[in-house]
Parts: sequence; C-alpha cells; structure tokens
Amino acid sequence: MDKWIELVKAKMSELKITQEILAERLGMSQGGIGHWLNKRREPGIEDMNRVLQALGLGFLEVALVIREPQVSSQDDAPLTHKYNPYFRYPISDWRAPAEAREGEVAVYGKGLFELSDYHARGPAFWLRVAGDAMTAPNGTSIPEGMLILVDPAVDAAPGKLVIAQWPESAEATFRKFIEEGGQRYLVPLNPTYPKTLYTDDCRIIGVVVQATAKF
Repeated sequence: MDKWIELVKAKMSELKITQEILAERLGMSQGGIGHWLNKRREPGIEDMNRVLQALGLGFLEVALVIREPQVSSQDDAPLTHKYNPYFRYPISDWRAPAEAREGEVAVYGKGLFELSDYHARGPAFWLRVAGDAMTAPNGTSIPEGMLILVDPAVDAAPGKLVIAQWPESAEATFRKFIEEGGQRYLVPLNPTYPKTLYTDDCRIIGVVVQATAKF
C-alpha cells in the first residue's frame, strides 16, 4: 500500500494533478481520494488500478501476493498483514530479438507477467537471459535463465546494466555500459567475451533495474 501511495503521489506531482482533478477523472469525491492517499481507508485492487490508469500508468498493474502465514493468524487481521502489493510487468515478446544467442536476450510470448515491487518510471518489461556472457566469476553475476526487469525511462549512465541494439542487428544485447579513457563500451560480465566500443549508432533500449530467478 505504501509503495502504491508513493507512486501515485509522485506521478500526481509530476503531472501537476490535484486530488480534485484525479477525483473528477475517477468519478468520485476528493475526500475519497484523500482517504486513500492518507491511509485512512484502503482501496481495493480494482480501485488502485483505476487510479494508475487515470494517471497514465496503464502499463502497470497492482496484483496481490499472499505472504507466508504469520505466527498468529486471525480472520479479522487487516489485509495489509495478509497481502503484499506488487506491480506486474509483461515478459517481452519482441519480434526483433526473437532468436537468442550467447549472452543475448531470449524473448517469450504474449500474456506472460512477473511481479515486482519496483516502481517503473516507464513501460517496464521483463526479459530472460540466455547464454553466459553476463555470468561473472565474482561480484555481480546474472546467469542464464534469470529474468531481468528493464526500465526504458531510466538514464543509461556509465556503470548501468543495459539492453542495447545495433542497427544492423535484429537482436538486443545485454551488457554493462562503461566509460574508459573518454570512450564508452558495452562490456560483458564474463571476461572471456570481448567488449564492444559504443557509438551513437547503438540504441540503448533500457536499463536493467532488477534481476530475479525462481527456485
């Protein structure tokens, strides 16, 4: 709930939308919006998603994930003690990088989603890593099979992990974006793979903000 409120308030501030304007868009009273944003009342999942839609965040969706049972479980316990709000993002089905190669991105079909508590700045999506180019012998390592969450609206500054695509290639590549001696490179975390000089011809599709694996 706190994450949803934080996101809604930030977006309202960015768009310069007041509670009155938001309430009008939703066909409800300003007081009702105020109760939600000040945690005096809890909106349902449907209402939470309506608010996101009204703020132009239709690419996000609030879902509920059941927490592990607590030591003391009571039927009248508040929902926030039983559930955790998460956003769900689609697993990309891009046509361009449809074939995975070593260290590149494998893309999956429509209608698939994964959950995250990350507040995306743009239309974020998941990709599943294929190959071992981003598997490092030590430090940060993102092996094959991991899902990576990509946010296109995050600034691709040196030091970030990025999804990039060259104009002559139909496939996107997952690399670390670095700067050395005034030059920028796309570098695999696996030292057995070569680094590539970054030029303006290369398109940065988005920044990787989270990686996760299921067991």
